Amino acid sequence: MLPKLKEQREELKEVNAKTLQKVVFMLYNNLKVLAEMKKKGKKVGKLRYKKYGKFKSFILNQSGFKLIKTGNRLDRLYISKVGEVPIRVHRSVEGNIKQVIIKRYGSGEWFALLCAEETENPKKGVEKAIGIDLGIRSFLTDSDGREVENPRFYERELERLRVEHRKLSRKKRRSNNWFKQLKRLCKIYEKIERRRDDFLHKLSRFYVVNYDLIAVEDLEVGNMRRNHNLSAQISDASWGKFLRFLSYKAERAGKTVVRVSPRGTSEGLSWDNPLRDHISACRILKRGLERLGQGLPFEPVERGPLLRITAYAVIVGQVPSTKQEPNLTVAQ
Repeated sequence: MLPKLKEQREELKEVNAKTLQKVVFMLYNNLKVLAEMKKKGKKVGKLRYKKYGKFKSFILNQSGFKLIKTGNRLDRLYISKVGEVPIRVHRSVEGNIKQVIIKRYGSGEWFALLCAEETENPKKGVEKAIGIDLGIRSFLTDSDGREVENPRFYERELERLRVEHRKLSRKKRRSNNWFKQLKRLCKIYEKIERRRDDFLHKLSRFYVVNYDLIAVEDLEVGNMRRNHNLSAQISDASWGKFLRFLSYKAERAGKTVVRVSPRGTSEGLSWDNPLRDHISACRILKRGLERLGQGLPFEPVERGPLLRITAYAVIVGQVPSTKQEPNLTVAQ
């Protein structure tokens, strides 16, 4: 397929071969997924060509790239068919780099995502365990009595977004002023996303560092967003992203994340009960232990006033530990 296309379109010869192969792979993979969904009786659409400016990333796999250390503030990244470009590496890269994803955001900023291969850490023994109940009133409540504030980053910027959207609607579409306003709007969305990711990264890191076993609900977030009254708040909370962060950090650290069914975790509890989410978290932990079948004793924590933690405390890294003893003991 690619050799024929290169004969027809000379500009394709200026693109790295690995990048073109990856695009073809993604195309055939999408067609395969659509065909399987259609066999299952689901209504599917069809693939469409990306318009100019809509294709915002490309992939270099195995070769065609090299990270060059300069010892200065900016290092350099060699990209095949492009050359060397300055890059700010915000942290050292551990392991062998296997893939580089070059991505352009709506604000015009470019980022390089370096995918490295690392050695797998062995699973550690379970000494401390915790259950986590996710929510909207508070972002989460755990079985050790912590209640973390929901930061609501999108909700806080909603009025500003409405103003910038109105400004964009008054511009002539695809004019210079329209593109300038679009960049301003994209910067706000990107700021919201980065603040949210920073919060989720630090919170998930806290639990991975301090606990060996983390039990969470296996939520179907996509189905939950069908509730139009809560869809915006559920999307703003980003439970799915938090669970992904928690899972991959735990895997790297040799810790365990177990997902349990959320059905019945709040059964018999009224909305007015201040300990509703805490009791649900304890039930989630118990289910997680039962699912693993390790025979570890579950000892419910003495229920008292919850330790409320602000989103700011999470961001600045000042999440306090509870004074309660670990609710799990392991015989050596």
